[in-house]
Amino acid sequence: MPWFITSQADAEDLVGELTSPSRSMPYLVCSIAEGESAPRLDVRLLAKAALGIARVVVVPPAHTWVLTEQLGKPRSVYNGAVRAYMPGFSQDANPYAHRLFFIEPAADDERARSTLTTLRWLVANESLRRLRLGDDVVAFSAVRESSLDFERQRLKQAGSSEAEQLKAAQIQVDALKDDLERSKAETEQWLSEYERADEEAQNYQQQLRAAQFRIQQLLAQIKERGDEPDSAVQLPESWDTFADWCDEILSGRVMLSSRARRETKSADFDDPQTAARCLLWLANEYRDSRMNGAAGDLRKPIADSIHNERCGADTFDFAWSGRQVPVEWHIKNGGNTRDPRRCLRIYYFWDEESQVVVIATMPAHVRTGAT
Repeated sequence: MPWFITSQADAEDLVGELTSPSRSMPYLVCSIAEGESAPRLDVRLLAKAALGIARVVVVPPAHTWVLTEQLGKPRSVYNGAVRAYMPGFSQDANPYAHRLFFIEPAADDERARSTLTTLRWLVANESLRRLRLGDDVVAFSAVRESSLDFERQRLKQAGSSEAEQLKAAQIQVDALKDDLERSKAETEQWLSEYERADEEAQNYQQQLRAAQFRIQQLLAQIKERGDEPDSAVQLPESWDTFADWCDEILSGRVMLSSRARRETKSADFDDPQTAARCLLWLANEYRDSRMNGAAGDLRKPIADSIHNERCGADTFDFAWSGRQVPVEWHIKNGGNTRDPRRCLRIYYFWDEESQVVVIATMPAHVRTGAT
């Protein structure tokens, strides 16, 4: 049975559960669009299909504002959409890691079934990935083996005949053979699943490259007309909206790491708009140079008293996509002050695979062994 949100308190409880670090189950949150009385998917069918591996939640339009206010618009769900909030979600999480599904008001049955199937696969794969057989879930073979062991010992202690004990042993041998065959079948199933996931990952990579190519085409067309891509961009007025501004304006060009997202939420630097202008420089001049084959060593002034320079002795390694990446460049303002209200440092690196500038940490000075 889905969880129907009926009050602001319910919605706040939902936010608490979504952001709980101990949550181990995906939440499929289905919003109801303004002027409509029900979700655009069959939520009862979805809850039945996801029983035990995901929780289905229905949020009416009167309460989706709670999610938007507390999680930010990029991480919220509203207007009839469905979002899969995976374990590990937080208020500074990358919104693209928690998939958002837009459901058309007049979606046909086939489209709705396709979305339901995708959601079921999503949570089923998450369950397989996180739950370990024999640890989180007791395997049937282990239960059966213990039962047969117990029966064999009982017959032995009761002084049963050798024929009875031999029969019990044979049953146990047959069970082990059955387990072996099941293991072989499971191995083939896992191999097939791996191949399917690998093919899907390659398809996503191709889509990503196509999207990046399209971004470059559009940027080039804008510049050919003599315009600047971000000339009309409105800069964020506070750090509260900074990460959301990055997601909206710089998507596909500059990405905040999870660490940088957290840091911008509690930043002391008193000029978020200056920091935003620096990221626009990275999104345009710096990224263009990398896309054209430059090494990225643009040691130059960006604005008054703001320079792009090597980190020098403050270079550090940063964990990214399962590997350690050296962070060797940063944008800094002058004055040599360490007062966090006036000191700006933006440490970044170029991710060749995604062709995106990744902000490792900002806006404060990083303390390393050199400092």
